[in-house]
Parts: sequence; structure tokens; C-alpha cells
Amino acid sequence: MSTVEAPVSKQVEPVDEILPVPRLITLGLQHVLVMYAGAVAVPFIVGNALKLSPQDIAFLVSADLFACGIVTIIQSLGASQWFGIKLPVMMGVTFASVSPMLAITAANPGAQGARLLFGTIIGAGVIAMIIAPLVSRLIRFFPPVVTGTIILVIGVSLMKIGIGWIFAPSSAVTSKMVNPDWAKWVEAAKATPGIPELPKGFAPAATMMNPAYASAAGIGMSALVLAIILIISRFGKGFLANVAVLIGIVIGAIVAAATGMMKFDNVMKADWFALIMPFHFGVPVFDIVMILTMTIVMIVVMIESTGMFLALGEMTGRKVTQPMLSAGLRTDGLGTLIGGIFNTFPYTSFSQNVGLVGVTGIKSRWVTITGGIILLILGLVPKMGAIVAALPTAVLGGAGLVMFGMVAATGIRILAGVDFKNRFNPFIVAVSVGFGMIPLIAPDFKQWMPAQIHPMVDSGILLASIVAVGLNFFFNGAHNTEAEMIEAAKQSEA
Repeated sequence: MSTVEAPVSKQVEPVDEILPVPRLITLGLQHVLVMYAGAVAVPFIVGNALKLSPQDIAFLVSADLFACGIVTIIQSLGASQWFGIKLPVMMGVTFASVSPMLAITAANPGAQGARLLFGTIIGAGVIAMIIAPLVSRLIRFFPPVVTGTIILVIGVSLMKIGIGWIFAPSSAVTSKMVNPDWAKWVEAAKATPGIPELPKGFAPAATMMNPAYASAAGIGMSALVLAIILIISRFGKGFLANVAVLIGIVIGAIVAAATGMMKFDNVMKADWFALIMPFHFGVPVFDIVMILTMTIVMIVVMIESTGMFLALGEMTGRKVTQPMLSAGLRTDGLGTLIGGIFNTFPYTSFSQNVGLVGVTGIKSRWVTITGGIILLILGLVPKMGAIVAALPTAVLGGAGLVMFGMVAATGIRILAGVDFKNRFNPFIVAVSVGFGMIPLIAPDFKQWMPAQIHPMVDSGILLASIVAVGLNFFFNGAHNTEAEMIEAAKQSEA
């Protein structure tokens, strides 16, 4: 008598498991909240550096959320064999790109600077896609002593921005010194026909301290936000602790609104729905030196992503193969290209979201796909961007101190695992950090150098990266193991 065997159902791997829709939405929103504060910080920084209007800054925030969503979906879902690591990854703007972007915007403010910046990002994205397979094989040049040093310099460099937010309570305050008579003359000149336009950059010496700079109200607001973040981090558990920065900003915004520091005029004018149009500021402008500068940043970003992907593979039980790694890194480049087209910035995997996968134990990539959809929808709601643009910088000051300081702390954690009994490693860290501090401490050091290379040498992150890689190769040669990369990535998620 013959028996009919029941068909064996193929078990779905945890990474590919599709959870019930309510759980997907809840867990996806959790990922969005964890990365939201970091995601909106960069467009706020760059928009103010470009001296854009509040409306344009709000647009940058919306465009960033929109592009974050698109790139997250591509990275987690996959788009052919060429794009997408197909792991639970949330993509966001990398802080490593801030320093070179500020160097570009410092000399080119306004819409023209935006066109140059986005042309640079598009060019770097294209190159990053081409070199992704090569970068995936360069791991041996980036051991923890190099990546830890670079991340430390990134955090310390960004601290300048966070501290600036504390003492300049709004984006209108740009200097600790003012000349009140000059301001009156400029206003009168605008109303008087026939007065020629002043040369670019011309201004008389300041004569008195700016009463709006380092005001008690601004410092108090930043201190309040910082205190809230620290209290929640100390006593909060699980998810609550993970969104401490976001909660601090939200409470700070409520207090700012109640005290009249936050204005909602532009929020009221903003639409509830609007499409994100490519090339909002005009046709991009391409500059080869700036593109090469940003490409160096992209290489550093992709090396960091490599560690994140390897760590995620270990967490989720899915081995990351060389083709998968190339597809994931190629998506970093594609995301950067998409960012440039939609008026945003270079993208990478967010380490805090990688850490959240480990904390929650939820390995499904459909959770981050849902998070990407939520981000995309938020990007289509201009009022969300307008609210962020309306935040007084003093509210962001306390949060910036934590966000950027945590980047530096991540670098320190990675360096803590470095073998400093090797007498060469202290030299690598010391000299690389020293080079990274040059633009921060002596910003005019480049005054006799060709103007074309200013964006490159004005980035302490780039200087530190080049020096760290070079010195490590000189002292230690080129050797690094996959285990070291995974361990360094886990340190950055802690």
C-alpha cells in the first residue's frame, strides 16, 4: 500500500518574515523615531550654512525624509541583483559628509551654492556606484584604529556646530559681535535709489557685543533639552531610552512655543501635501575637485557601512556574501545619486537602527521597508519640514551636544578595542587627530593654497581619513579581518 507524503513547507528565514500589518507599522514607526532626530539635523545645518529661507530649509527637510524612505526601501527590499543588501537597514544622511559640504557652502551661499553642492553629491554618487565592488575589497586598509580615529574626528568636528547652536539661539544670529550703526545704514541704503551695491563680503568692523548671542534664554533652553535627554537616558528603558533625543527636542519645542521663541507663521502657510520635485534649485553644477573630495568621504562611508552590514548579517543569521556586500555598497552610491537629484545629501546605514535590531530581536527586513514607506509619506507632508525649520537653534543645541558627542564617543569605543601595545597605533591616532583638528583650530591655514582645493583641505574629516589610512599602511601594512570589522561595528551600535 503506497503512502502519499505531505508536502514539506519551506521555512521562511527571520529576515524574510512578513509580520502582521499592525506589527509592521508599529515596529517601522519605532525605527523612524529612533533615526528621526539625526535625519533632520543635516538639512537644518546645511540649509542654514547656505543662508536659505525658512521655506527652502523646510523643503530640504521634506526632501531628505522622502529620499531616506526611497533609499531605505531599495536597500532593504532589493532592486535586482545589483542594488540592496536585503537586510533590515534604515538609511539616513551621513554626518561624515557635513564638514566637506560646509566647506562648499561657505564659499558659495544661496541657490548657486545649492546647485554646486547637489552637483557634487550627484557626481560622487555615480563614482561610488562604480567603485562599490572595489571598496568592498578595501577592508584591510580600514582596521579599527583607522575607523575609530575617523569617527572620533567626525564627532569632534561636529561639536562645533552643536555648541554654536547653544549660543546662537536662532538662525538669524550669526555673530557674537555687531555694528548697530552699520545695520541702520544698510537699511537706509536699501530705501535710497542710486547707491551702488557693496562689494561681496564687505562689512565694517563690529563695535559692540551682540545682545542676542549667548543669551540666558538660549542657554537655558539648550540646558533644558540636554537635561531632559539625560534624565530619560538614565531612567528610561528600552525604546523610550532610544528616542531620548527626539523626546528632548519635542519638549524643547513645546517650551519654545509657549515662551514665544518659536514662530509658526511658515508652518501655517505650508501645505499638507506636496510632491518633492527634482532639481528644486536649478540645474546642478559640477566641479571635479569637489566631486573627488566628496568621493573620498563616500569611500569612508562605505567602509563604515561594510562593518554595519557584516554585523547585521551576524545578528540576523544571514551570511553576507561578496555579491550582497557589493549590492549594499552600490546602494549607498545610488542613494547619494538620488539624494543629489532630489536636493538632499549622501546616505548610509544608520548605526542606531542596526543597534535597535539587536535590542528588539526583530530581524525582518519588512519592518525597515515599512519604516521607509513611513519616511516617504512624511516627506510628502511639507508641514513636517516646516515645523523642523521653525525650531530655534537653541532647542537643537542641547540635542546637538548629545548627538555629535555620541559620534565622538563611538569612535572612542572602537579605539578602546585597539591594541595599543602595538607602539605604532598611538602614533596613528595622535597624528591623524592632529591633522583633523587643523581646520577647526586654524581655519585660515589654507589662505595661500589654490582656491580649487579649499573644500578638500578644509575638511578635518578628510585630512584625518587620508592621514590615518596612510600611517596605518606605513606602520602596520594592509591587514584586517572580517571579525575585526564586525566587532568595530558592534561597538558603534552600543
